[in-house]
Amino acid sequence: MGRRPHPNSQKAQKSAFPRLYGRHAVFAALDNPERSFRKLWLTPQTAKTIIIPQGLQVQYGDDHDLGRLCPPDAPHQGYVLEVEPLDTVWLGDILKDADDGDNRPIIVLDQVTDPHNVGAIMRSALAFNARAIVTQDRHSPAESGTLARSASGALEALPWVRTVNLARALGEMGEAGFWRVALDGNGPVTLETALGKSQPVLVLGSEGDGLRHLTIENCDVVAKLPISGVESLNVSNAAAIALYACARRFG
Repeated sequence: MGRRPHPNSQKAQKSAFPRLYGRHAVFAALDNPERSFRKLWLTPQTAKTIIIPQGLQVQYGDDHDLGRLCPPDAPHQGYVLEVEPLDTVWLGDILKDADDGDNRPIIVLDQVTDPHNVGAIMRSALAFNARAIVTQDRHSPAESGTLARSASGALEALPWVRTVNLARALGEMGEAGFWRVALDGNGPVTLETALGKSQPVLVLGSEGDGLRHLTIENCDVVAKLPISGVESLNVSNAAAIALYACARRFG
């Protein structure tokens, strides 16, 4: 599946480049043929554990030196890699690959801005074989070391669609035959009932405000998770449960 330049990629590159840290995130990026690298920082110890791509600029330092390149107390493990942002994936490329026998879900996030949550959702989405994740460009985190570490390699493997207009994107999914399920604690039916045997789109909102009214209007059904004892779950936990529910429909 090809990637195309993200509409804000030039702006992002002029201001800052993502710095990925930690062994898993850095190794996943180095293994991604669609990722462009700028500079790699290593300690003398970690340099013995890695095959450095030809032509990549490398600088060596101690743990303190690498720590200054990352957020405070970030567990860099002796690996920091500066990269160029990935090109975005067009929604049309995701939808055209769909067919009647492919029931993998699409995850849509409505103004989920915490990079830890988005990264964790990416990790679950890849684990449960989701088709892609879709976010609104202005109200979602950019690529970062925090997101990449939370995604545990999924940032490099899961198609990520960043759209300007989320309602319009949901409309395109509906026209392509996908069943759009908005997850809300006040939904009239459970997720299992709402899913059936459909090609689902799982739509989740931020923990504070939940789903916007316009987003719900562009979904086919509003469903809830069958939980008790608590009012709601963390959005990344809710996404993992919803993805599991999608996967278990077919054994």
